[in-house]
Amino acid sequence: MFPAVPKALDAAKLLMIHRGNAVLHKPAILFAALFCMILLVVEGVSAEPPLKAHGYKMAGDSQYTRIVMHFDRAPEVNWFLLRDPYRLVLDLPAAEFAFDPQELEPRGLVNGVQYGPLGTGRARILFMMAGPFSVETVETVKNEASEGYRVIVELRAASTDDFDMALRASMGISARQASADGGPARDKRFTVALDPGHGGADGGARGINGTVEKTITLIFAMELAKKLEETKLYDVVLTRDKDRFLRLDERVRIAREKGADLFVSIHADAIGIGSMRGATVYTVSDKASDAAAAATAARENLSDAIAGKVIEEEKDEVEDILVDLIRRETHAFSIRFARTLVGELSDTLHMVRNPHRYAGFRVLRAPDIPSVLLELGYLSNPSDEAQLRDPEWRSRTMDAIVTAIGYFAKARVGAGG
Repeated sequence: MFPAVPKALDAAKLLMIHRGNAVLHKPAILFAALFCMILLVVEGVSAEPPLKAHGYKMAGDSQYTRIVMHFDRAPEVNWFLLRDPYRLVLDLPAAEFAFDPQELEPRGLVNGVQYGPLGTGRARILFMMAGPFSVETVETVKNEASEGYRVIVELRAASTDDFDMALRASMGISARQASADGGPARDKRFTVALDPGHGGADGGARGINGTVEKTITLIFAMELAKKLEETKLYDVVLTRDKDRFLRLDERVRIAREKGADLFVSIHADAIGIGSMRGATVYTVSDKASDAAAAATAARENLSDAIAGKVIEEEKDEVEDILVDLIRRETHAFSIRFARTLVGELSDTLHMVRNPHRYAGFRVLRAPDIPSVLLELGYLSNPSDEAQLRDPEWRSRTMDAIVTAIGYFAKARVGAGG
């Protein structure tokens, strides 16, 4: 019953103290044996073998990442957050790790993974993150079809304010204290993210008179940001404020980090039909409204490939389930803003026929930020190109956009966000 007993008896023999020819009496030997047996039994109970950690898997994208780790028995997991840089820390009992290094390669929200022993009887797993994030789930689940347990971690991109609040909460600091300390607990202004299309190695379209899309969209976005800031009603985020390349998912990540309430991606297309002109407002959809919208989305989605930085998006059924409801609500708001924007722009500039269109634009796929893509016109048309280069035309167009944003923001804030 107690495998430690024979060892205890052997140890007791070593406790027999010879003084000349004298030996300890038998009761002393039995007491020593019992004492050693208790020590060894307690030691056997407390010296539990380390956990066996294996089967690490990570899937997702820059908006949502799911991590699964397998263990031979249920681990006690404690976790906390760190920032500068953003990190998630999991503390475990002593563990032996057998993770496949290839599965630890940066993916989705996770920039890197480190793990190992942490003093006596403890181990730690450290996740370095691409930006601020929220922890949706850290749970231990028993395997249904095999021995052992798995720890599931679900992470989602978040704003800096949301991360800071979660960090303070984990440290036991209330929202009231955070506000008193100058933290992010405050009445947040409506935040507009402006995304100048293309940039860096990806120049985008080119006009017949030499206008480059990446340049004109940056000029327009910066001028529009200034107009919005002058109202003192909005916080404005620019995904880029200089000529640099950004992956499409990075543009969305920047908007989410800053807690954007609205995302407007600004473009100026070109097409082989020189007579084609006018502005178009797009929302996202798996099914395109028409062939022209599908072609436009295909061109815009090529941005990553042009710069040689394509990141494959991994589909995750759980992610789809988790975000489906919020995506539907967000999509409804995107359509509402698109219609408002079309209404304001129609009185100011020439629009294409059926100006609100939709297609599978990757840059519009944030599940929780109403998003539109505005094609200001066609650089392949001399009239549209001339307008885009005209500061007065840009100013009138921006005034219409500011008005549309005002209507939308007032409706959102009035409805509680």
